[in-house]
Amino acid sequence: MKQNDVREHAFAMPLTSPAYPPGPYRFMHREFMVISYRTDPDKLRAVVPEPLEVTDPIVKYEFIRMPDSTGFGDYTESGQVIPVSFEGRKGSYTHCMFLNDHPPIAGGRELWGFPKKLASPKLHAQIDTLVGTLDYGPVRVATGTMGYKHKQADLAAIKQSLEAPNFLLKIIPHVDGTPRICELVEYHLTDINLRGAWTGPAALSLAPHALAPVAELPVLEVVSAVHIVADLTLGLGKVVHDYLA
Repeated sequence: MKQNDVREHAFAMPLTSPAYPPGPYRFMHREFMVISYRTDPDKLRAVVPEPLEVTDPIVKYEFIRMPDSTGFGDYTESGQVIPVSFEGRKGSYTHCMFLNDHPPIAGGRELWGFPKKLASPKLHAQIDTLVGTLDYGPVRVATGTMGYKHKQADLAAIKQSLEAPNFLLKIIPHVDGTPRICELVEYHLTDINLRGAWTGPAALSLAPHALAPVAELPVLEVVSAVHIVADLTLGLGKVVHDYLA
């Protein structure tokens, strides 16, 4: 293979059979259960990197079902997202994510900097309850429950929240183990078709785990919960801060 061939075809690894195709990445019937809870403000500030600023001691614990996504397939995801402010703009910082599908783990980390790890999350309706779970190996580390479609949510407010900026800390090491890329990345969800959104009573339990430390941001009080079904496109990102500059 000639050097020009490498340059023309290289966009992801492995070169001859990349783990994921080029975007755009469209998600159909993407289903969220998001439980917002109050946590320890000092522990929250300790995990949010500057120049992001913590606005309130709130964490959004998400369970997301993605049955139809271009290039990535059918999978489920779970993790913690923290409301933040960046240069006066309100948005969200993704603290951790756990999912059960290799292509979006590889693509999410390499393209955007999503903090993705392999685990076994689930989201499903069980009679009158929406149930989300996260298992890391044989250990249950998160359980979320919500009353199924108790009350319709404010659709305009939900769509506005989905359109807000999202921030990630992208880290790619050099061959000697030092950071070669260390950047704050901003991305947006686009072309959103909101199919429905509901609120209801909710509960969340987090258990300690050495490699899935979601319980290090403890649940002090559940504030709200929302169940969302939408079609959307995961937009590519842009660098808004370079920690190595």
